[in-house]
This record gives sequence, C-alpha cells and structure tokens, in this order.
Amino acid sequence: MLSPHEFATLKVVNDAPEQIELDRADLHALLERHYVTVELLASGRQLPRVTPHGHSFLQAVARIR
Repeated sequence: MLSPHEFATLKVVNDAPEQIELDRADLHALLERHYVTVELLASGRQLPRVTPHGHSFLQAVARIR
C-alpha cells in the first residue's frame, strides 16, 4: 500500500512529471515498487514516467472512488 505522500507523488508524476524533483524519497519508493520509471531525454534531462503497473494502480483507485 502507498502512503498518502507516495500516492500524491504518483498523481503528480502522472499529471505533471516535470514538476517532480528526482531526489524525493516518495519518488524512490515508487521506483522500487515499479510504479514509476525515469526516462532519459535526448537533452540529457531525466523525467519520471508512470509505468503500466502505476497506471493500473491509478485506475483501480479511480474505480473505488
């Protein structure tokens, strides 16, 4: 189960990945659970992305609401 902070971070990565700092503990927890991955852009910048596993989690939560 995700903490409220981890869930909020997952939502931000899904909706606005450019607004997340990569050194956040919540992001590291999501990386460990394979909800998020980090994509290396051609510019050399790293951008977090929600994985299919993360999207499934978000969809399951949306169904519960």
